Amino acid sequence: MLGRECLTVLRAAGQHVTGLDRTALDVTDPDSVHTAVQANRPAVVLNCAAWTAVDAAERHEARARRINGDGPAHLADACHHHGARLLHLSTDYVFPGDATTPYAEDAPTAPVNAYGRGKLAGERAVLERLPDTGYVVRTTWLHAGHGHNFVRTMRRLQAERDHVDVVDDQHGQPTWARDLARQLLLLGRAARTGRAPAGIYHATSAGATTWYGLARAVFALTGADPDRVHPTGTAHLAQPAPRPAYGVLGHDRWRAAGLPALPHWHDALARSLHDTVG
Repeated sequence: MLGRECLTVLRAAGQHVTGLDRTALDVTDPDSVHTAVQANRPAVVLNCAAWTAVDAAERHEARARRINGDGPAHLADACHHHGARLLHLSTDYVFPGDATTPYAEDAPTAPVNAYGRGKLAGERAVLERLPDTGYVVRTTWLHAGHGHNFVRTMRRLQAERDHVDVVDDQHGQPTWARDLARQLLLLGRAARTGRAPAGIYHATSAGATTWYGLARAVFALTGADPDRVHPTGTAHLAQPAPRPAYGVLGHDRWRAAGLPALPHWHDALARSLHDTVG
């Protein structure tokens, strides 16, 4: 989903970009990664590849870690060898979710599930191998008008059900993939010119809500009655992987790069839905 948005945004901005999906490049194969980077000679590599099935990662942690942990390590090694900068996407799931104020970029990490552990391994690999040219960009609750995501699911369910039950005890920041792609373009440009220091950045929309709050917003913005959304608790879902209760991220590091943070999540949601309808 994010890779598709990045290709659209980068090409519209006149950037020369090569997009490699999983059929064209296996990030768990170091030889293939080195060959791809050598063949394309990029100034910036943007890694959107990830195992994102959180519950499946709990059952297949070693397989998920090969993609989320080993893959970024191979990319970082190839970027180091060929002189490319690496922008690597990560997640709020590297945090334990027990905070009550937004996590800063340098806040201590302590993932509570296999997905988070694998993503943290990928972060560390990038930062250790590329201390001056590696960028870890954490995001969360991505949505777009395509792909598998919560907003699309809510739009479908509002047409199929009289009401939906949605958890109201997980807090996060819905982030439009289009906005994130634009932010990655700005960060890539700033990285190439030396204006953006390497390290960790949080690229999530401003503000915060719960899944329940997001579902109500989707209903309201699409002309449905938001009272058809009923609150429930995470415990009622009995999911294999524990979820962090609080995944709200702070955005202070954008100032160091001279770049603005992303807009408010509700504004972005409205623009996203309008774009999808149009």
